[in-house]
Amino acid sequence: MHFDVNWLAIIIATIAGFAVGAGWYTALGKQWMAALGKTREQLGTGPAPFIIGFITELVMAYFMAVVIQALFGSVTVWNGILAGAHMWVGFVITTMILNHRYQGAPWKLTLIDGGHLLLVLVVQGIVIGLFGGGAVPAA
Repeated sequence: MHFDVNWLAIIIATIAGFAVGAGWYTALGKQWMAALGKTREQLGTGPAPFIIGFITELVMAYFMAVVIQALFGSVTVWNGILAGAHMWVGFVITTMILNHRYQGAPWKLTLIDGGHLLLVLVVQGIVIGLFGGGAVPAA
């Protein structure tokens, strides 16, 4: 099935989600690094994670646009919030908990990273909902 989506809404939702992450990790950066158990020097990341992060959030926003319409039949702010929360509970945090428990990561890391992704999905749902229309099956 092919979906037509509002690409302007998706791009703005991606930027908004990325901005949420910037604010989240600016505020919780020290706690995140401590929970991760690494220093900034040990990460040695450069720009690659930011580019990959933007691309992955673009993919998330695209699927938010598709899922909102598919689940609820209409694209509204409330439906965007519900879709984001449901996707987070059903897929994101459950996967994160599973992986972090096998990796021996502290719960604090799960809470910080999981909280970030909940906010991203909800903010993306709100932005896409504000645009309305969203994903509509193509004829």
